[in-house]
Amino acid sequence: MRLAIVGATGAVGRELLNVLEDRNFPVDELTLYASSRSAGKTVSFRGETLTVKETPSAAIDADIVLASAGGSISKKLARTWSSKGALVIDNSSAWRYDPDVPLVIPEINPQDAKNHNGIIANPNCTTAILAVALWPLHRAFKASAVIVSTYQATSGAGAEGMNELLHETENYLNGKKPGGSVFQYPIPFNVIPHIDSFQDNGYTREEMKVVWETRKIFGAAEMKISCTAVRIPTLRAHSEAATVIFEKPASAAAARDVLASSPGVKVVDDPANNLYPMPLSASGKWDVEVGRIRKNIAFENALDFFVSGDQLLKGAALNTVQIAELFI
Repeated sequence: MRLAIVGATGAVGRELLNVLEDRNFPVDELTLYASSRSAGKTVSFRGETLTVKETPSAAIDADIVLASAGGSISKKLARTWSSKGALVIDNSSAWRYDPDVPLVIPEINPQDAKNHNGIIANPNCTTAILAVALWPLHRAFKASAVIVSTYQATSGAGAEGMNELLHETENYLNGKKPGGSVFQYPIPFNVIPHIDSFQDNGYTREEMKVVWETRKIFGAAEMKISCTAVRIPTLRAHSEAATVIFEKPASAAAARDVLASSPGVKVVDDPANNLYPMPLSASGKWDVEVGRIRKNIAFENALDFFVSGDQLLKGAALNTVQIAELFI
């Protein structure tokens, strides 16, 4: 197995290396690529020291390429990287909406991965965390409408976002006025209801990603979905509050039973003992946590739930490696 990682020194790239080690992914030859400013750096993997090379503009001689180099680079080069037979699993937004490129979450639609033409897209982190919890409920009770609000960690903006939170929080605690450049406003002790660019319909692109991608992954083009995406001052793990209206009768108890036996999900739902999903407990975990499952009192045959999942793992690196595992 000849494996390559493009974007190996970024936040997701580092997590890709960790996940490959933790899951004992079979790697006989590993090549690491990154931008010109990171080329020459060394990275440790399974006791070996590897030197990072500059991202190529030619075909990559590998079986599988795990790409996390940004949308513009992947859009320009992914076809070239795969031109000699490599399978590119891309973590950017470049290919998610291309009808000829499968968008895959292995717990949901692994069969779609087989219908690739050299590229498979990894979904947006917000979509992945919601979808792993929503899919088994949709399969059991058929969701007709979904309303979701997100609470997204600074890791969603990469290493720069996390560093800005830490640095500007330190400034605030030392009596200095916090600033920043990654986010639209200072992030310490603040929430910002603005992620990605605003669209003509008043939603941000981040919010529309949840709509577009969930429909594609589920094969449910008519599913009604509305999302409000909010950045919060945490380091990692996104959380989401969802209200789902179903076509079939759905009780909270039945939903817990369905989720308890679903892959990629851990039910954390004991309010009497203050047990519910949180970024603090979901960080570093492969499964997403789901709890606060209850009947919605505003809509007929609807449930509310809260989900937390590690944005850098199930929202990015873990899902990418799980797709690669389909081809071992």
